[in-house]
Amino acid sequence: MKKYKTSDPTTDMIQEPAMVYGYQNFDDAGVFNLIDIAKKGISFKLFDGLSKKFPFTMQDWADFLHISGKTLSRYQKEDKSFDVLQSEKILQIEMLYKRGEEVFGSSDNLLIWLQSENVALGKTKPQDLLGSVFGISLLMDELTRIEHGVLA
Repeated sequence: MKKYKTSDPTTDMIQEPAMVYGYQNFDDAGVFNLIDIAKKGISFKLFDGLSKKFPFTMQDWADFLHISGKTLSRYQKEDKSFDVLQSEKILQIEMLYKRGEEVFGSSDNLLIWLQSENVALGKTKPQDLLGSVFGISLLMDELTRIEHGVLA
C-alpha cells in the first residue's frame, strides 16, 4: 500500500490515502482500499490526529471503540495500531466527520449537531450513537436527510 505525504507542513505526517482524500471514492477500488487499511490497522498517531477534531475525551473514544481507557493509553504509549474492528470504527467516524462537514458547511456546526439532543433520533445526542456501527449508519442517513431538507 502506498503512503502519501499530507500538505500540512506543521506535522509532515505520513497518512493512509483514504485519510488524505477524505473517502470521496466509494467505487469498488475505494471500498477495497478502506478494507485494506482496516486490515493493516490504524496507527495511534493517525487516530490521535482524528481524535483532536472532536471534543471527546480519551474515555469517550475508548467507549466508542469498546476498549478500556487503560488499553487506549497503552496504545498511545506504545504507538500501537488498532485491530481490524477498531480501525473500521475509526474509519467510519472519520467518514461521518467528512460527511458532516459537507452537510453543515463547517466542523463547528457539525460538532454542535453531534452534541445536541436530536428529536429525529429520539432525543438522543448523535455522539451517543458513535459506539455502534448501526448508530453511525443511522447518523449518515440522518445527514442525508438534513442535506435534502427532510428534518423529521
